[in-house]
Amino acid sequence: MDGVTRRSPAAAAAAIGGTVLIGVLTAVQARINGELGIRIGDGFAAAVVSFGSGLIVLVVLSAAIPQGRRGFAALIAGLRAHRIPLWMLCGGVAGALSVATQSLAVGIIGVALFTVGVVAGQTVSGLLLDRSGMGPAGTVAVTPARVVGGALALLAAAVSLAGGVAAPPVLVVLPFLVGAGIAWQSAVNGRLRQRVGTPLTATLVNFVGGTAVLSVAELIHTALAGPPTSFPADPWLYLGGVIGVSYIFLAAALVSYTGVLLLGLGTVVGQVVTSVAIDALWPTSAAPSLSSSLLMSVLAILSVVVAAVPWRRMPRPGR
Repeated sequence: MDGVTRRSPAAAAAAIGGTVLIGVLTAVQARINGELGIRIGDGFAAAVVSFGSGLIVLVVLSAAIPQGRRGFAALIAGLRAHRIPLWMLCGGVAGALSVATQSLAVGIIGVALFTVGVVAGQTVSGLLLDRSGMGPAGTVAVTPARVVGGALALLAAAVSLAGGVAAPPVLVVLPFLVGAGIAWQSAVNGRLRQRVGTPLTATLVNFVGGTAVLSVAELIHTALAGPPTSFPADPWLYLGGVIGVSYIFLAAALVSYTGVLLLGLGTVVGQVVTSVAIDALWPTSAAPSLSSSLLMSVLAILSVVVAAVPWRRMPRPGR
């Protein structure tokens, strides 16, 4: 057993479908937050708006739903009894980095190029986290199929970078760190979900920490550069927080069934395919070409198939 919770083929397919949906939502949120950051000229303020609006939704849900109240009570009891270590409350730091990078970079480099760095970061971090047992599924064997799947994901990232990047290097490096952080965030939130009994409370903790970190960053930025002068009136620009609540909740619920790496690879499929569609319809100056994006999509999908399918060894003749 590799530590991942076993389920029927139908349930496993549903879990993988859920990871793809996480990727779709992540790509859409990235473009929304990137556009908001461009419109107001302050990526940190856009990130605070995104995380803060999500936090409001979670506070209301946690107070209104019995599951949320029970989870919050379990969180307080676990902290008092030292059953929940402080590091399990730090998933929001990775979430803050993700949303801040979306707001600062996506409006310039495009969703697909942002996804490239995230793919590479998730792949490397997911393999290491599964092997170390950091995730809620415990130690997950790094099988040849998982290694090949991860290598294909990295190859997908390399394809989109092959033609060169017309953007500051820091905007390319940051998405890689975001990808590593997302894999770690999924593992931490999954562990916290086990302790409190509900992904709702784990997601709430994530948003409290992320909003706090981003608020401090925005205060520093405001002191140095001044506050934003105006905010756009388009309602859709403020949906990033609600979308973030949805996919972080899903990730915390699914990681016990998929493991950190498979969660990341499934997310890659949704991210890449959706980002290609978004960049084709709404391109930015540094977005990769359509041909590179399509090849990257095929490689990313293959990476998930190779890592997810339970390959069996062929029996040797005479056995």
